[in-house]
Amino acid sequence: MLTHFAAAIGVLGLLTLLPGPDMAVVTRRAVVAGAADALRTVAGIATGLLLWGALTVAGLAAALAAAPAAYLVVRLLGAGYLVLLGVQALRRSHHAPSAVPGTGAPHGSGSPWRTGLISNVLNPKIAVCYTGLLPALAPPHLPAAWAMTLLVLLHVMLTVAWLGGYTLLLAKAAPLLQKPRVRGALGRTTGVVLIGFGLVVATTAG
Repeated sequence: MLTHFAAAIGVLGLLTLLPGPDMAVVTRRAVVAGAADALRTVAGIATGLLLWGALTVAGLAAALAAAPAAYLVVRLLGAGYLVLLGVQALRRSHHAPSAVPGTGAPHGSGSPWRTGLISNVLNPKIAVCYTGLLPALAPPHLPAAWAMTLLVLLHVMLTVAWLGGYTLLLAKAAPLLQKPRVRGALGRTTGVVLIGFGLVVATTAG
Protein backbone atom coordinates (compact mmCIF):
# COMPACT_ATOMS: atom_id res chain seq x y z
CA MET A 1 0.00 0.00 0.00
CA LEU A 2 2.88 2.38 0.72
CA THR A 3 4.12 1.85 -2.82
CA HIS A 4 0.73 2.85 -4.22
CA PHE A 5 0.62 5.99 -2.09
CA ALA A 6 4.18 6.92 -3.09
CA ALA A 7 3.19 6.60 -6.75
CA ALA A 8 0.02 8.60 -6.10
CA ILE A 9 2.01 11.38 -4.42
CA GLY A 10 4.37 11.52 -7.40
CA VAL A 11 1.61 11.63 -10.02
CA LEU A 12 -0.62 14.05 -8.13
CA GLY A 13 2.39 16.19 -7.27
CA LEU A 14 3.30 16.56 -10.94
CA LEU A 15 -0.33 17.29 -11.77
CA THR A 16 -0.41 19.99 -9.07
CA LEU A 17 2.81 21.64 -10.20
CA LEU A 18 1.70 22.03 -13.81
CA PRO A 19 0.73 25.68 -14.45
CA GLY A 20 -2.99 26.01 -15.02
CA PRO A 21 -6.04 28.23 -14.43
CA ASP A 22 -5.77 27.89 -10.64
CA MET A 23 -2.30 29.42 -10.58
CA ALA A 24 -3.38 32.20 -12.94
CA VAL A 25 -6.40 33.01 -10.75
CA VAL A 26 -4.23 33.09 -7.61
CA THR A 27 -1.70 35.34 -9.36
CA ARG A 28 -4.48 37.71 -10.40
CA ARG A 29 -5.79 37.99 -6.84
CA ALA A 30 -2.27 38.55 -5.49
CA VAL A 31 -1.69 41.36 -7.97
CA VAL A 32 -5.11 42.94 -7.45
CA ALA A 33 -5.38 42.78 -3.65
CA GLY A 34 -2.36 41.09 -2.09
CA ALA A 35 -1.35 37.83 -0.46
CA ALA A 36 -4.25 37.61 2.01
CA ASP A 37 -6.80 37.63 -0.81
CA ALA A 38 -4.69 35.16 -2.78
CA LEU A 39 -4.69 32.76 0.18
CA ARG A 40 -8.47 33.07 0.42
CA THR A 41 -8.61 32.21 -3.27
CA VAL A 42 -6.51 29.11 -2.56
CA ALA A 43 -9.06 28.17 0.12
CA GLY A 44 -11.82 28.50 -2.46
CA ILE A 45 -9.90 26.30 -4.88
CA ALA A 46 -9.42 23.68 -2.16
CA THR A 47 -13.14 23.79 -1.42
CA GLY A 48 -13.85 23.20 -5.10
CA LEU A 49 -11.55 20.17 -5.12
CA LEU A 50 -13.30 18.79 -2.05
CA LEU A 51 -16.64 19.26 -3.79
CA TRP A 52 -15.42 17.46 -6.91
CA GLY A 53 -14.01 14.75 -4.66
CA ALA A 54 -17.38 14.27 -2.94
CA LEU A 55 -19.11 14.10 -6.33
CA THR A 56 -16.53 11.57 -7.51
CA VAL A 57 -17.01 9.31 -4.50
CA ALA A 58 -20.77 9.57 -5.00
CA GLY A 59 -20.41 8.65 -8.68
CA LEU A 60 -21.84 11.95 -9.96
CA ALA A 61 -18.59 13.18 -11.48
CA ALA A 62 -18.39 10.05 -13.63
CA ALA A 63 -21.96 10.66 -14.76
CA LEU A 64 -21.04 14.22 -15.77
CA ALA A 65 -17.93 13.05 -17.63
CA ALA A 66 -20.04 10.48 -19.48
CA ALA A 67 -22.79 12.98 -20.43
CA PRO A 68 -21.58 15.03 -23.43
CA ALA A 69 -24.26 17.72 -23.17
CA ALA A 70 -23.78 18.35 -19.45
CA TYR A 71 -20.00 18.26 -19.81
CA LEU A 72 -20.21 20.80 -22.65
CA VAL A 73 -22.34 23.19 -20.58
CA VAL A 74 -19.96 23.08 -17.61
CA ARG A 75 -16.95 23.39 -19.92
CA LEU A 76 -18.34 26.48 -21.68
CA LEU A 77 -19.36 28.08 -18.38
CA GLY A 78 -15.88 27.51 -17.02
CA ALA A 79 -14.27 28.87 -20.16
CA GLY A 80 -16.49 31.95 -20.06
CA TYR A 81 -15.62 32.60 -16.42
CA LEU A 82 -11.87 32.40 -17.10
CA VAL A 83 -12.25 34.77 -20.06
CA LEU A 84 -14.25 37.18 -17.88
CA LEU A 85 -11.51 37.16 -15.22
CA GLY A 86 -8.93 37.75 -17.94
CA VAL A 87 -10.83 40.70 -19.40
CA GLN A 88 -11.22 42.19 -15.91
CA ALA A 89 -7.47 41.83 -15.32
CA LEU A 90 -6.71 43.56 -18.64
CA ARG A 91 -9.10 46.42 -17.87
CA ARG A 92 -7.62 46.97 -14.40
CA SER A 93 -4.08 46.94 -15.79
CA HIS A 94 -4.90 50.11 -17.74
CA HIS A 95 -6.29 52.01 -14.75
CA ALA A 96 -4.87 53.14 -11.44
CA PRO A 97 -5.59 50.56 -8.73
CA SER A 98 -8.15 51.53 -6.08
CA ALA A 99 -6.31 49.57 -3.37
CA VAL A 100 -2.72 48.75 -2.62
CA PRO A 101 -1.95 45.03 -2.39
CA GLY A 102 -2.36 43.79 1.15
CA THR A 103 -4.84 46.52 2.19
CA GLY A 104 -8.00 44.84 0.91
CA ALA A 105 -9.67 44.06 -2.37
CA PRO A 106 -10.50 46.95 -4.67
CA HIS A 107 -14.10 47.70 -5.41
CA GLY A 108 -15.68 45.21 -7.80
CA SER A 109 -13.06 42.50 -7.46
CA GLY A 110 -15.49 40.15 -5.68
CA SER A 111 -14.94 37.58 -2.98
CA PRO A 112 -11.56 35.85 -3.40
CA TRP A 113 -12.89 32.60 -1.88
CA ARG A 114 -15.82 32.60 -4.30
CA THR A 115 -13.50 33.33 -7.22
CA GLY A 116 -11.37 30.29 -6.40
CA LEU A 117 -14.41 28.10 -5.80
CA ILE A 118 -16.19 29.03 -9.03
CA SER A 119 -13.08 28.72 -11.21
CA ASN A 120 -12.54 25.22 -9.81
CA VAL A 121 -16.14 24.01 -9.79
CA LEU A 122 -16.55 25.09 -13.42
CA ASN A 123 -13.53 23.01 -14.46
CA PRO A 124 -14.92 19.68 -15.72
CA LYS A 125 -11.38 18.49 -16.42
CA ILE A 126 -11.12 17.76 -12.70
CA ALA A 127 -14.09 15.41 -12.98
CA VAL A 128 -12.36 13.60 -15.83
CA CYS A 129 -9.08 13.49 -13.89
CA TYR A 130 -10.70 12.21 -10.73
CA THR A 131 -12.81 9.57 -12.44
CA GLY A 132 -10.10 8.48 -14.88
CA LEU A 133 -6.86 8.88 -12.94
CA LEU A 134 -7.62 8.34 -9.25
CA PRO A 135 -9.01 4.81 -9.63
CA ALA A 136 -5.72 3.77 -11.24
CA LEU A 137 -3.78 5.21 -8.28
CA ALA A 138 -6.04 3.78 -5.58
CA PRO A 139 -4.50 1.15 -3.27
CA PRO A 140 -6.22 -2.16 -4.08
CA HIS A 141 -6.46 -3.26 -0.45
CA LEU A 142 -8.77 -0.41 0.57
CA PRO A 143 -12.50 -0.06 -0.14
CA ALA A 144 -12.96 2.07 -3.27
CA ALA A 145 -14.74 4.92 -1.46
CA TRP A 146 -12.04 5.13 1.23
CA ALA A 147 -9.24 4.97 -1.32
CA MET A 148 -10.77 7.73 -3.46
CA THR A 149 -11.38 9.90 -0.38
CA LEU A 150 -7.76 9.57 0.73
CA LEU A 151 -6.47 10.42 -2.76
CA VAL A 152 -8.72 13.47 -3.03
CA LEU A 153 -7.55 14.71 0.38
CA LEU A 154 -3.95 14.12 -0.70
CA HIS A 155 -4.52 16.17 -3.86
CA VAL A 156 -6.13 18.96 -1.84
CA MET A 157 -3.19 19.07 0.59
CA LEU A 158 -0.66 19.16 -2.26
CA THR A 159 -2.61 21.92 -3.98
CA VAL A 160 -2.87 24.05 -0.84
CA ALA A 161 0.83 23.55 -0.08
CA TRP A 162 1.90 24.47 -3.61
CA LEU A 163 -0.41 27.44 -4.19
CA GLY A 164 0.08 28.64 -0.61
CA GLY A 165 3.85 28.54 -1.03
CA TYR A 166 3.53 30.28 -4.39
CA THR A 167 1.43 33.02 -2.75
CA LEU A 168 4.08 33.54 -0.05
CA LEU A 169 6.71 33.94 -2.76
CA LEU A 170 4.54 36.59 -4.38
CA ALA A 171 4.19 38.28 -0.99
CA LYS A 172 7.98 38.52 -0.68
CA ALA A 173 7.98 40.28 -4.04
CA ALA A 174 5.29 42.74 -2.87
CA PRO A 175 7.56 45.84 -3.01
CA LEU A 176 8.25 45.07 -6.66
CA LEU A 177 4.63 44.19 -7.47
CA GLN A 178 3.44 47.51 -5.98
CA LYS A 179 5.27 49.47 -8.67
CA PRO A 180 2.64 50.68 -11.16
CA ARG A 181 4.56 49.58 -14.25
CA VAL A 182 5.21 46.11 -12.85
CA ARG A 183 1.62 45.69 -11.68
CA GLY A 184 0.35 46.81 -15.05
CA ALA A 185 2.61 44.44 -16.96
CA LEU A 186 1.80 41.51 -14.67
CA GLY A 187 -1.90 42.31 -14.83
CA ARG A 188 -1.83 42.31 -18.63
CA THR A 189 0.15 39.07 -18.70
CA THR A 190 -2.22 37.40 -16.24
CA GLY A 191 -5.23 38.62 -18.22
CA VAL A 192 -3.89 37.19 -21.46
CA VAL A 193 -3.05 33.88 -19.74
CA LEU A 194 -6.54 33.60 -18.24
CA ILE A 195 -8.17 34.32 -21.58
CA GLY A 196 -5.85 31.77 -23.20
CA PHE A 197 -6.82 29.12 -20.65
CA GLY A 198 -10.47 29.96 -21.24
CA LEU A 199 -10.12 29.48 -24.99
CA VAL A 200 -8.27 26.18 -24.46
CA VAL A 201 -11.00 24.93 -22.13
CA ALA A 202 -13.69 25.99 -24.61
CA THR A 203 -12.09 24.33 -27.63
CA THR A 204 -10.67 21.15 -26.04
CA ALA A 205 -13.16 18.31 -25.99
CA GLY A 206 -13.16 15.40 -23.55
